[in-house]
Amino acid sequence: MGRYLVRRSLFMILVLFIISVLTFLIFVKLPPGDPARRFAGRRATAQQIEQVREQLGLNDSIFTQYTRLAKGLIPLPGFFLREDVYYSYVNFVPVKEEVYGRLPVSITLALGGAVVWLLIGIPIGVISAIKPRSLADRAGMLFALIGVSAPVFWVGFLFLFFFWFLFNQWFGFGLPGSGLPSDESLLQSVLQGRFILPWFAISLSFAAFYARMVRGNLIETMNEDYIRTARAKGLSERRVIVKHGLRSALTPVVTMFGMDMGILLGGAILTETVFNLPGIGLYAIRSLLTNDIPAVMGVTLLAAFFIVIANLVVDVVYAFLDPRVRYT
Repeated sequence: MGRYLVRRSLFMILVLFIISVLTFLIFVKLPPGDPARRFAGRRATAQQIEQVREQLGLNDSIFTQYTRLAKGLIPLPGFFLREDVYYSYVNFVPVKEEVYGRLPVSITLALGGAVVWLLIGIPIGVISAIKPRSLADRAGMLFALIGVSAPVFWVGFLFLFFFWFLFNQWFGFGLPGSGLPSDESLLQSVLQGRFILPWFAISLSFAAFYARMVRGNLIETMNEDYIRTARAKGLSERRVIVKHGLRSALTPVVTMFGMDMGILLGGAILTETVFNLPGIGLYAIRSLLTNDIPAVMGVTLLAAFFIVIANLVVDVVYAFLDPRVRYT
């Protein structure tokens, strides 16, 4: 296991390096517009723009520019998103401050949404698998079909319309709407229920995928020989399903869960935009719209780091869940 972790760590460094190069080439050399002109302002003269280009190092070679940016992308304390390189071209605020200030919101959204979609998706998948072609199975698969087909931004606007606008207008007890008040802490916002609608909006499609996957895996598992052996030994049906069937059926779900969490920790762009949550996703989309190169580079590498770490954790957990898997 130790050698495997070392190899995966080296592979992680290689992946982050490749992503940093691609991100640099895409967002520094390919997008339209001049960062120096945006940095200097609309009324800047040609001489002022040229001075800004010199200060930002935009006149240097591509290799020099990438090296300067890459020095601030080392995932170590004090090096990642160094303030002397990674500061916003729009408001001159260090990217590190923006990212670290918004990260708790994205983590809260991701973890809460994960709890919701697991509590919804797994039970629906289990009930559909143990009672195939029943009314419960058809209702569960109808939910899965709707959840997979409904875009998250449409679900978010639908929730806001019904559970915030109409309920407040008609009954006066609707759930809190979009945005987080500046005078509330994150814990207060959670306790006030301001994340309820975003959690359910982001979890609907995930719960549908998980329900379909658990159903298919559990139906296939329940036909295995060791399940028949467990029943022949006189074990109760509930114990056979939970201890023997569900454990094997949930093993592939772990892989998908790790990937989903890694992606969401890097920012749920659509959900955060619809509900105006000041997380990584909303910061990323605003940085893209303003062509804020340091912010885009920082958020992209942070998201890639979360995904790579999630993959590593999933592989380790997978070995504990499935005794047949061994890493050497």
